[in-house]
Amino acid sequence: MHAVIQNSVGGPDVLFISEQPDPSPGPGEVLVRVKAAGINPVDGAVRGGFYPLLGDPPFILGWDISGTVEALGAGVSAFKVGDEVFGMPRFPKQAGAYAELAATPADEIAVKPAGIDHAHAAALPLAGLTAWQGLVRHGRIQSVQRALIHAGAGGVGHLAVQIAKASGAHVVSTASPDKLDFVRSLGADEVVDYTKSDFAKKAGEFDLVLETIGGDHAEESLKVLRDGGVLVSLLNVHDTTKAKAKERNIRVERMSVIPDREGLVELARLVDAKKLSPHVAKAFPLDQAGAAHAFLATRPIGKVVLTV
Repeated sequence: MHAVIQNSVGGPDVLFISEQPDPSPGPGEVLVRVKAAGINPVDGAVRGGFYPLLGDPPFILGWDISGTVEALGAGVSAFKVGDEVFGMPRFPKQAGAYAELAATPADEIAVKPAGIDHAHAAALPLAGLTAWQGLVRHGRIQSVQRALIHAGAGGVGHLAVQIAKASGAHVVSTASPDKLDFVRSLGADEVVDYTKSDFAKKAGEFDLVLETIGGDHAEESLKVLRDGGVLVSLLNVHDTTKAKAKERNIRVERMSVIPDREGLVELARLVDAKKLSPHVAKAFPLDQAGAAHAFLATRPIGKVVLTV
């Protein structure tokens, strides 16, 4: 099979196409013929050696996949050959999504949403599960809540805005000036231009904040949380921030996304109900993975994918 590999860490130019042995599905696994693979910021961090999840190269990047079932491993009965599936298998271990074939645990994928193509389905798993787990599992979002989503035009943010709206929450999001209209189109009730307004003064009081940016945003977010609210952060939260939160009975949840078939099923249900739509900023062919990584670094709206 053709796959994108790297023999050293570094910039996007370390990625290249190589002929690799076809994987075989083990017990409880399926072999997926990959039609599209999503690219996430974590991919770039691993590629560059800043987040050594996969150890030393060589390795095949990528976790988001969408494709068709090519073969079944022993004991798999949930799928049949030809089924269209999507998922985020094995994270944070190597899944090898940037390839023509990937062997994946059957319990870490789900049937692809019928209403979108493979490129859009591949844009959904990691970012969508991060948003869904953050809001539903960790945030316990309810329809009566006011929710603040930071960076509502980003890969996670644009899906989180839609998931929060689908739950019935009043949703406020932050965005840069050129992305305000896009975030409004997702259904956000209010959008704050963070370059002109301090969200802590503009946004009001919230029951739930999803923090996706880092820096001082976690501590600043405490200013807009009601006593007893919840702060869900994708990044580390300083001990001083946790101490301030504890004084006000604010629950702080530091989360990392995990493979989650139930979450995938729920994301697919929302897509097919037309309540969730992943936005693909640009799709690149597999042999242009380096260019795709460089484009992602420009912080486009939504997601970037590779088509196989």
